[in-house]
Amino acid sequence: MEYIKQQPKTKRGEETLRKICEAAEQLFAEKGYYATEVADITRRAGISSGTFYIYFPDKLSSFRYLMDELGHELRKEIRAAKEELPSNSMIELEALGMRKFFRFVSEHIGLFAIVWQSQFVDPESFKKYYERFSSGYINEIQEAQKRGEIRPLNPAYLSYCLMGIYNFVALKSLVFDGKEPSDEELEQILSFIRRGLLEKP
Repeated sequence: MEYIKQQPKTKRGEETLRKICEAAEQLFAEKGYYATEVADITRRAGISSGTFYIYFPDKLSSFRYLMDELGHELRKEIRAAKEELPSNSMIELEALGMRKFFRFVSEHIGLFAIVWQSQFVDPESFKKYYERFSSGYINEIQEAQKRGEIRPLNPAYLSYCLMGIYNFVALKSLVFDGKEPSDEELEQILSFIRRGLLEKP
């Protein structure tokens, strides 16, 4: 990983890095990037400042690393869940991916705050975060279009339409209301996607 000075070589090192990341995720979400100091992170993680600098050269590197890691974990969970589906139907993949997305974000609510802050803290990382999700989506969309399953819309734009739906529903439900969408609400979202975007007219 490009943002970390060195990967942990022992179980103890892995645990220390985990504590740093958990503390940083919490603080960036609670206080914001600019109001958080390295000393705040190390205090909450229960480590010395020197230990922090074994892994990261500065606060920005820890922010970028955290954003990269959380994004990677989210994509990995969604991909693993989709691989277990017996069908490659686009709408079934969406239904499963949507549920995985809301569950992951509810467990890592700091991710939401970090991603939104990144457009001001580090615009390039903000762009990279969404472009990585979009690239995976584009492949699925193109395959579904070849099967005649969905409309021949611009795959890149369609990927951002879908990501936009999930992002703003997460903002409403998880951030504003403090709860995951119910099964009925998820089905309503899926119905909107199915009828308004995915099915051929």
